[in-house]
This record gives sequence, C-alpha cells and structure tokens, in this order.
Amino acid sequence: MIPLPVHAVVREVGLRDGLQSLETVLPTARKCAWIAAAFAAGQREIEVGSFVPARLLPQLADTAEVLAYAKTLPGLVATVLVPNLKGAERALECGADLLLLPLSASHAHSLANLRKTPDEVVAEMARIRAARDASGKKTLIEGGVGTAFGCTLQGAVKPAEVLRLMMALLDAGADRVSLADTVGYANPRAVAELFEQAIQLAGERFCCGHFHDTRGLALANVYAALQVGVTRFDASLAGIGGCPHAPGASGNAATEDLAFMLAACGVDTGLDIPALLALRAQVVGWLQGEPTHGALWRAGLPTTAPAFA
Repeated sequence: MIPLPVHAVVREVGLRDGLQSLETVLPTARKCAWIAAAFAAGQREIEVGSFVPARLLPQLADTAEVLAYAKTLPGLVATVLVPNLKGAERALECGADLLLLPLSASHAHSLANLRKTPDEVVAEMARIRAARDASGKKTLIEGGVGTAFGCTLQGAVKPAEVLRLMMALLDAGADRVSLADTVGYANPRAVAELFEQAIQLAGERFCCGHFHDTRGLALANVYAALQVGVTRFDASLAGIGGCPHAPGASGNAATEDLAFMLAACGVDTGLDIPALLALRAQVVGWLQGEPTHGALWRAGLPTTAPAFA
C-alpha cells in the first residue's frame, strides 16, 4: 500500500452510461446544460455519449451534437464510447478527445453485449488504432476491460484472463486501459489485488477504475484502488445507470458521493460539491420517475468541516 494520492480525477459518465439505461430521452439542450454546469463545478473529463445506431440507443442519438457543444468548453476532455470501427470513425470525424472501446473479459457477456468474442474486440482495437493513425488526429484511445470481477452470465472470470486481455488491448494499439466492475461483483480486497497487478503490468498506461454500486461497495472499492495508486475514477451523477445483463444493477458510484469521500480523505478533485448537489437536483428533476441513487443529497454536507462549508 502507498499513501493516498494528493489529487484524483472524477470522470462523469452519467450522460452515457447513465442515460443509456433509462427510458427517458433527455433533450440535447438539457444534456448541454448538464455539461455546462458540470464544467462550472470543476469537472474536466466527461463521457458525453456513444456512437451507436440510434435505433439501438435513441437516448444517445444526438452524441455528435452534444460532443460539438462539449468541444467549445476550454480544457474539457470530451470522451465517447465506441463499440466498433464504424463508431470510432465517427468519433474521429467529430473531434472526440478520447474514444473508449469496451471489451468484456467474460466471453458470454462479450457475445451478448457486442456480438464479438473478447479476442475479436482486440482485433477491432487494432483496426481503430490504424484508423486513428491514418487520420492524423490526436484522439486518445482507451481500452476498457469490463466484467473484470465476474459476470452474471458466465459467473467467475479469472484475473489472469482479465490481465491478458488488458495487455492485448495495449499491444493492439490502445494508448491506455481501464478496468470495470460492470455487474457489481467487486470487493475491496479483490480490487486491491487485481489493480495492483494491472499497474505492475501496464504502469502509467493503466488509467481508470469503473465501479458499479450494485451491492453498495463502489466507494469502498474506489478507496481500495486509491491505496494502490489509481487516480482516475468513473462516476455517474445521482448514481444513474446500470447494465442490461445484470438485473438489479445500479449505476456507478454517485459523482457527488465520490467527490465528497475523496475530499473527506484529503484527496483534491477540484470539484465544487455544493454545485454538484445543485446539478444533481436539476438532473433528477429532468428524469422524474427514473431510478436515482446516492446518499449525500439526503443529509447534505457536514457543517463541522470548513472544506465543505
């Protein structure tokens, strides 16, 4: 274990991972207002959508327009998820700062989610890297290994297989990689062990942890990852989101709860937590009837700590 980092980045993924799981189709103007408010609250990395067919995910059909708005905000890293080469070509064309290709370490989940085996996704990564290089763009490519701690469809996923696929993505051309607990099977001990091995193998190219709060352990898992040196985490405002292949799964750690925990532990995020809570209230109002999560909004910030006053 090492001392907790001085600084950490919270990447907002509610506009993609969150909204794609809800029935509500949020208007483009409200998505842009969300991004503007998140930016004003200090967020500098936001996953703004995904380039997938509109018939499959109408909630994200306006990703190009939302990305164009995000690109007007100075210093904002606008990320999009892409399922394949075609999506990556759209991301490159539209000027995304970072594109993320998801890969499921679970063979069964990979086939259900992307209709490809994990190794076929690795081959797709090589084609995406070639397209990026040919375009002359500086867009970063991240390979995200999901179901890293198990899968509702397959069951156990061996850590050795997770690490093999992570390194295969790097060998195929990913600039960096991340690990995701897609269905909420992770626990702090497993996180510390797997993430420590990932860092030993990938070094600085291992960039992010993505934890769902399905069984209430997302923040505990973040803390375990912090202790082995991870400094970037995905989070979803109001904890929205889920996984279609994980019944009962909630979204990531709530952005506002994660920001509060990090601040309470002395880890700087540059985030204005009262502003995030105000944004949460606004977004929840837009998503009436949809499931939301989180704890901080109920009790509010403690009055005993000057940092939260």
